[in-house]
Parts: sequence; structure tokens; C-alpha cells
Amino acid sequence: MEINQQIIEILAKNLGIKAEQVNVVLKLLNEGATVPFIARYRKEKTGALDEDEIRAIFKEYEYKVELEKRKETVIRLIDEKGLLTDELRNKISECQKLVEIEDLYLPFKEKKKTKATEAIRLGLSPLADEMLKLYLKSTREEVASKYLNDEVKDVEFAITNACYIIAERIADDAHFRKALRESMEKYGHIISKKKKDAVDDGEHFNNYYDYDEPIQTIKPHRILAINRGETMKILNVSIASNDDKNLQYIKKGIIRRPNSIFEADIIKAIEDSYKRLLYPSIEREVRNSLTEKAEEQAIDIFAMNVKNLLLQAPLKDKTVLGVDPAFRTGCKLAVVSKTGKVLEIGVIYPNERQKGASVDLKQIKESEKRIVDLVHKYNVDIISIGNGTASRETEAFISDVIKENKLNVKYVIVSEAGASVYSASPVAQEEFPDYQVEQRSAVSIARRLQDPLAELVKIEPKAIGVGQYQHDVSQSKLNEQLDFVVTEAVNKVGVNVNTASKSLLSYVSGLSKTIAQNIVTYRDNVGEFKKRSDLLAVSKLGPKTYEQSIGFLRIIDGNEPLDKTSIHPESYEKAYELLKLLNANVELLGSKEIANKIDSANKSELMEKTGLDKYTLDDILDSFKSPLRDIRDTCDSVELRSDIRHFEDLKIGDELTGVVRNVVDFGCFVDCGVKHDGLVHLSKMSPNYVKHPSDLVSVGEKVKVYVIGIDLGRHKLSLSMIKE
Repeated sequence: MEINQQIIEILAKNLGIKAEQVNVVLKLLNEGATVPFIARYRKEKTGALDEDEIRAIFKEYEYKVELEKRKETVIRLIDEKGLLTDELRNKISECQKLVEIEDLYLPFKEKKKTKATEAIRLGLSPLADEMLKLYLKSTREEVASKYLNDEVKDVEFAITNACYIIAERIADDAHFRKALRESMEKYGHIISKKKKDAVDDGEHFNNYYDYDEPIQTIKPHRILAINRGETMKILNVSIASNDDKNLQYIKKGIIRRPNSIFEADIIKAIEDSYKRLLYPSIEREVRNSLTEKAEEQAIDIFAMNVKNLLLQAPLKDKTVLGVDPAFRTGCKLAVVSKTGKVLEIGVIYPNERQKGASVDLKQIKESEKRIVDLVHKYNVDIISIGNGTASRETEAFISDVIKENKLNVKYVIVSEAGASVYSASPVAQEEFPDYQVEQRSAVSIARRLQDPLAELVKIEPKAIGVGQYQHDVSQSKLNEQLDFVVTEAVNKVGVNVNTASKSLLSYVSGLSKTIAQNIVTYRDNVGEFKKRSDLLAVSKLGPKTYEQSIGFLRIIDGNEPLDKTSIHPESYEKAYELLKLLNANVELLGSKEIANKIDSANKSELMEKTGLDKYTLDDILDSFKSPLRDIRDTCDSVELRSDIRHFEDLKIGDELTGVVRNVVDFGCFVDCGVKHDGLVHLSKMSPNYVKHPSDLVSVGEKVKVYVIGIDLGRHKLSLSMIKE
């Protein structure tokens, strides 16, 4: 793409950064650099812009380029009609939004057959022009009779049809459209009412049966809820505005001379235009704009939740027993080694086999023995229980087994959202071709505890279940945003190239799914990679791909010690030069000794002697201190338990520790170890003003909450983060 310097200046001003930063980012993207690569390895050029800032530059630039292209197109189309004036050209050139350009172009667009186009065909445009001259003398009949012909046989017919032309002109007028749009956005109200005879099972939309809220204050999630109710034919939705005030504004703009011979006709044309054309058109625009903003908010919240879920702290070096709970089909088991290898699978039947049936005591004893045997046989550290059907019943069983057999093991409830999607996916079938769907699910439940990122990237992000209204928004925009946050998370953590799955590798900067598969194939056929440069032997992995990806691919026990760090091979020579200046060798990486040497070193002197910029120097020194640093190590770990809480035992005022399962616009849902997640409403999150729940909590975070409401019948739990 050709870089437009004028757009860059505007962009830099809007984003509050230097034009040179915008220039550099666009140039690097033009050259094929990826966002993670630029953010991590080109800080000295961008001024340390992060992934979100780099992406914002690209998206804003794309929008501005499209804006300029549309201006050129509209100017050309109007000019081809011979109707372009200098004033109109300047107005179009000054537009900052696409909607402003479209408003100016509307009067010149080719229209389908309308009342106005038919009137124009009848030759009544000149009559409309004369009516708008607001004659005080003469008569309606005298003026209109000049335009009678074989198809226009009487004066009233002529005037009525000329009014249709006037009505369309008003509706196409950019000035009136902008004024009505601004008025509606500022003073309009969203109105929703339940449709007559509409069936709303469960009364999901009862809050909106008779609803009225100003557009200025309505929350995005309410817009999406109302839209869903309308789509399901439960709600009628409209925007109410001050019609009298709006009409008065248009009349004032059109009728500049009172008491003209056509005043009554023009007033009718204005009212017709407003009711039939202008208002419905602007109402659609405003609702579309509200929906677009609400979708953006929903997508951002969902993406943020997915990112936080992916970056949950892994439980490293733990042998895990995964349990996929069920009633009739039994609980599927999978023991997974510290390295993620499946050691054994099985099934137990600790719960009732069918609804209302008594539990088979013999089966319970057999199930208990199986759990005890597996724990002892494989030295299981943690039992991971999915939170789906029969989860709490299975938890009660596991808790009793641990206590009665004095097992040195803890258990944890994990979200199994997406596990069933993964289990039936081609990825899972390829990974475990001989396993049944439920058995694969048990493996996923175990592994997502050991390394949430490595396991969750195998699942379509939409199926992870940590958003709001994600199925109601633009799926292309949602997928684009989710792909970005997953890529960002994977590259922030880095990937062990000798153990990573194809799914994980495909999110690494610069790697396609094909190259990811080629890496796995090479690894299977040739053996583990001993050094980063070995990857150049992989099919289709050329020098550019190598440059973009290699810093994010780690080799833990290879021939080159720097390969386990996030230092890019392009900086290895400087890294060894630094080690020499620090009087240290590569074997000291990660030791207290090298940390002390770095802390006592003069960084300005190191920069001067090596020629390194500040950002690259700091990154290399950080890698010397913590070569295997994982940003997830600072995140909250899961809450391990050995006993169970019962929903029925809770009482108002109880203090609980829970884990945030989902963050939405109106609060957050917290798993407190009872059967149902509790809601902390936004108003109960802090005694101080909170703009959005995400300002206080994130998915996977441990929080202390207090019980403020219990509805046993509806299984609803209300929580507060404020101690009463």
C-alpha cells in the first residue's frame, strides 16, 4: 500500500503519538512484519508501541484510506453528471466520516422507482422549483396549469406530485439529515414493547416489555438484548424523538417567506417527507450505529475475557486426573502426565444412572477404588473436574473419596466450556483417533489445568463461553478480534517448538497452519530441533518467516543456550558481547550471580559499548535474568480444594473466596464452589464509582465475595465485593 503522509499526520494527532511512529509501523507492516514481531523486536523504531496500539494504527489508517477513496469516487460520479460545484467538492473533501459523504451524495444517486421519480418523469421538477420560490402573488392554479399535459390532467394532481419531489429533496438534504441525526442521538429514546400474542418462554425479555430509555444513557448490552427480542419477534422497537421540534426546524429552513401561495402544500410535503422518508431513514441509521457500538463493546469484552482465560497461570509439573462428569454414561477419566502425555483412560459410575433412580452402592465402591488406585499408581497431584452436568455430584463423591482414604491430593473445578466442541473436532480426532468423544473431553479437562493456553487454542474461541451476546454480533469482526487476542497471548508466552501442537504453532507470529503442520511433521520424522536455525530446513519456512517467528519459538535443552530465551537470533552476537562485558558466561543464565552483575552494571556504558538501543538492551538483560520467564507466572493460580460447599448451606453474609468465570457489562460471575455461579452486579463491586467491571476484575482472578441474596428456587446467587 502507498503511504499517504497527510493521513499519517491526521492519524498521529488523533492517536496522540508522533507521525514518525505511525510511519514506521505502516512501513514495517508493508514489508510483511507481523504485529507481535513489531511490538517485541522493533521497539527502538516504534517507541515501544504495544500490540493494541500497532493494530489501532493499521485499522485507523485503513479507515482513512477508504474514506479518501470514497471521496474521490463520489466527486467523480457527481462530476460525470455535470453537477459538481466547487462548494460541493470542498464539502465532500472536508468530510471526516463516511456517513457525511453519503449524505452529500444521496441527492445525486440513481434511485429506484419512487413517487418522486415518477413525478420527475411526468415533467414536474420545474413546478417543484417554482413552488419553493414562495410566490406571494398569482395563484396556485395559474402557476401549476403551465405543467399540465396528457398525463397530468389537473392542477391538484400536478401539485400533489410536485410535493413528492419536494419531500424527496428534503429527505436527501445533507443539512437536514445531519440535524435530525444529531437531535435523535442527543434527545431520542429507545422504546420497546412486547408484541401482542408474542410468546416469551421463561420471560427472558420481561425487562423490555414496556421499556423507555434515553439513547444517551442506554448501555450496550441492553441494545443487544432489545435487538435479540426484536429478532425473535417478541418486541416491537422504535426510537422516539421530538417530532414537533424537528418539524419546526425543517419548516424554518424551507419556508423562509411566510404566506406564500404554496405554503400549505409545502408544509404537507415537509410532514410527508419527515414521516415517510427522513425519519425512518435516520432511525435506521441511528439504530445501526447503536448496534455497531454495542457489538464493538461486546466483542472487546469477549476478547478481553478470552485473553485473560488463555493467560491463566499453568500448573506446571503436576500429574492430573481429568474427570468429565455425567450421570447415565458415567464419568470419563484421563490421567495425564506432567508433560501432557495421556497415561490411562477409564470410566466410573458414582452417580445415578437415570433420573430418580437410586445410586448403586456397589458401583460407588468400585468407582472409589478406581480413583484411589489411579491416584496411587501415577502419583496424581490434582484431580480436575469439569463444571458441566453432574459436576457438583461428582465433586461431592471425589471430596468424600479424598477424605475417607486420606489421599494426598487436591481437586479443582475447571470450566469445561468448549471441551465438547474440541472433542468432536478434526483436531481432537487427529490427536486421539482411537478415543471416544467423551474420553477426549476428559483429556482436555486435565490438560487445560496444566497449560490453559496450549489446550484452549485447540478450541474455536467462540465456544469458550466467556462473553455476552457473542452470537448476536458480526461474526467476521468477532473472529478477527479473537484471532488477534489469541495470537497476542501465544506470542507473549512463547512456544516450546519441540512439544507444541499444530494448533498452538499456527498462532505463532508469521506461521501459517501449513507451516505449523510442516514443523510437526519434520519433528516426527527427523526428531527434536536442537537449535533454532534447524527450522530453516522445514518445508516452506523461508528467511522472512524465520525472522518473524523464531523469537517466539523456544528450544529448552538445545545446543545453543540462548535458544531457550526470547532473545532474537539477530541479537545473539550482541548478547554474547554483553555477557563478555558483564564478565559472565552463558551457563550463568537465570542465576543469582548474573542478576547481581546486571544490577550493578552501568547500562549507559553497556549501550555505548555495544551500540544497542535502550529497549533491546533491557530485553536482553531481562532474558539473562529469567531465560524461561513466563508472563503467566504472575497470574492467580486456580483454587485447589479438598472439601465441598453446598448451595443450600449458604446464608446471607457468608464470606467466600471464588474465581471469576465471566466478566460482562453489568458485573461479573463468580464460581464460589457451589453448584451455580453467583453474580456480582456492577453496583456491588466497589463503594466507589466503577466505569466497567473489567476495570476491577478479570477472568480467572480470585476474589473475596459476600453473599447478599439466595434464590433456591431459581438457583440464583447474588454476591457483593463490598463488605457490609
